[in-house]
Amino acid sequence: MPGSTIQSIERATAILEVIARQGGSAQLAVISDITGLKKTTVHNILRTLSNLGYLHRRSGNSAYYLGARILNLARIAGDDDRLRASLRPALVRITELTGFASYLAVPSGDQAFYLDVCGPGADDMNSPVDRREPLEGTAVGLVFLAFMPALETRVRHRRDLSQDGVTDARLLEVRRLGFALDLEFFTPGRHCVSIPVREQGEVRAALAIAGPKGELTEARMRDAAWKMLRISAEVQQY
Repeated sequence: MPGSTIQSIERATAILEVIARQGGSAQLAVISDITGLKKTTVHNILRTLSNLGYLHRRSGNSAYYLGARILNLARIAGDDDRLRASLRPALVRITELTGFASYLAVPSGDQAFYLDVCGPGADDMNSPVDRREPLEGTAVGLVFLAFMPALETRVRHRRDLSQDGVTDARLLEVRRLGFALDLEFFTPGRHCVSIPVREQGEVRAALAIAGPKGELTEARMRDAAWKMLRISAEVQQY
């Protein structure tokens, strides 16, 4: 019937709007009061939205926050250009300092999407710009899975990550170090190291360098990771 609505969708969008208007996070009781919905109804919708990645909760905090999937929709609507422009200086400095091609990637659905590349191979036909890659097995993917809990949960519901080398121990190691290493897991003979890029505490993108394993050794990757983290922090201050 023209003009009819689906109640569950109407309620879910109302809840998302309430959270957005509360500054990006809100408690269940506040959401219930503003929407006029019963707490049990609100709780069930919040749980569903969280499982889908549209909301998430932080350790030690009972509030619900807008999740990565919502931020991805905003990114698709125009945030790519802003990220590309703001992080281009970081890519240039990373390539100058390490001598390897550097990459900027963002989460897109359950994949990684490459926005920019700097250095050797940037203009090649094999450049990854505008290309999507799986999260499993890549250093960039490990960064997103390790530091974006809602994304990890959503992907785990759909497939067995351990078959592609994404184990709990490996993700814990990434969180401990603050960066991820790919020792020719995704591409034979090629190594990659990636770091997260945060905005207001949330991971929005990843920076990476890649090269032949004989040149980009594990020791050089670890050294490069700390330099990349410092460069990223410095660039984001301006």
